[in-house]
Amino acid sequence: MASPILTSLENHVQIITLNRPEKKNAFNREMIEAWVKALQDAQADDQVHVIVVTGAGNAFCSGGDVDGMGENQSPLANKNKLWQTIHRVPLTLKTIDKPVIAAINGPAVGAGLDMALMCDIRTMVSASKVSEGYVRVGLVPGDGGAFFLPHIVGEAKALELLWTGKFITSAEALAIGLVNQVYAPEEFMSETMKLAAQIAAGPQTAIRMAKRAVRYARTMELEPALDLISSHYAIIKETADHKEGVKAFQEKRQPVFKGN
Repeated sequence: MASPILTSLENHVQIITLNRPEKKNAFNREMIEAWVKALQDAQADDQVHVIVVTGAGNAFCSGGDVDGMGENQSPLANKNKLWQTIHRVPLTLKTIDKPVIAAINGPAVGAGLDMALMCDIRTMVSASKVSEGYVRVGLVPGDGGAFFLPHIVGEAKALELLWTGKFITSAEALAIGLVNQVYAPEEFMSETMKLAAQIAAGPQTAIRMAKRAVRYARTMELEPALDLISSHYAIIKETADHKEGVKAFQEKRQPVFKGN
């Protein structure tokens, strides 16, 4: 049986591929467990600077595989099933300070779209569409979509997408800030990897601390946010990468960062 998650490392970019193309990469418990482990391994590996999550075949992720995750049981059992499976992905991502890019290579629906929203930034293939979709089957997003979507597109647009369940095109997704970049199918992964490689070649301490500062700012007042970033700033000022950046600027050349 093929592994539900494939991983590969290219130029400090860890590619995590959802690998159930016959199910349009719908996730089951086995995939979730492998997904969480792949994320944890990438965070722990100093050779990994950036993580890219994408799907095998012609879809990103069609959400949860109901057949693979068992029949509905009691309300408590259903709640615990979410906690024990899909909730582990956003909770793991919360512990990762390396950049995570969702490469939406095909349709992303319901929890499949929400899996992309959990990442830091998103690229999308031009020929595809995405949808929250839950309302069409009488559900709410059980995996954190109602948390992540408003942070990205605003509360009013998030409610529109959740209330209608409509599919939106890549152009619409780009216009509302749901995705950062849209690429044609023939260049989608190569352009996504160029973006990932650019970030991976940057000053890693500064990049990771910037991510921490942005994430923490969601729940902080201005004063503690400034206090935190001043500490980050003081530490980064002492790194070799900062010194190299200043020297390269003075010498009018491109900096060569070593990742510290």
